[in-house]
Amino acid sequence: MANDTAPDLHAAVAPHLTMLRRYARALSGSQQRGDLFTMTTLEALVADASAFDRTLSPKAALFKTFRSVWVEIDGADVDEGSALEGAARKRLDQIAPEARQAFLLGALEDFGMDDIAAILSVSEAEAQALYDAGLETIRAQTRARVLVIEDEPIIAMDIRSIVTELGHECTGIASTRDMAVKMARETPPDLILSDIQLADGSSGIDAVRDILADHAMPVIFITAYPERFLTGERPEPAFLITKPFKRSNVEAAVSQALFFNDATLIEALPES
Repeated sequence: MANDTAPDLHAAVAPHLTMLRRYARALSGSQQRGDLFTMTTLEALVADASAFDRTLSPKAALFKTFRSVWVEIDGADVDEGSALEGAARKRLDQIAPEARQAFLLGALEDFGMDDIAAILSVSEAEAQALYDAGLETIRAQTRARVLVIEDEPIIAMDIRSIVTELGHECTGIASTRDMAVKMARETPPDLILSDIQLADGSSGIDAVRDILADHAMPVIFITAYPERFLTGERPEPAFLITKPFKRSNVEAAVSQALFFNDATLIEALPES
């Protein structure tokens, strides 16, 4: 890469790296594997700046570069790191790769069909068909009981609506740490969707720690500051929804968490 292009390319790419890491993890099924692909993408750009398609938005161009790297090394042997990650990889084999990518690009990363088509190098009609196929496959394989920890009534009701429309059962809505722990003990959920700051000043993170002491399950955190949690240091929470969120963001995160069933370990939780 020519020296005079490096600062410009860095400025274009840097704001979108957090989202690329999130996407890479969701696509691959593990933090280790996802970060490997992210790093390989950056190395590809350093080696050849022309890989960055400047006819697209910077975010779409970055994801398109990732796509070329993913296709090239997806078959490589990677240390799965744990039995949970190994199980996640087995589940991935049940979904056509391009359908999974299209679904995540749209539902998780908010790309429009024009950008999805450009990233995957297909027509918009093909991109839409792939997205629909990925969504239906994931929905068919995941049904669960979901506990919502959220102190804003309107947001809580919206999340419950999304959860039930996806075919899941909402076991309850808790607005405080103590309430969340009580509900989880009475009806153990398969998934927790938790805000960080709760009504009485308690922490959703602490509530989750208490619940996971008794039962292992995937957790989705809601936060206005995802960069505080996706720091690049291991371990990190696997699933984050950024506030303000779109309905499709919640749908994608819930489907991903249940599809992988990658239980968040107590030691993997950030400090509250």
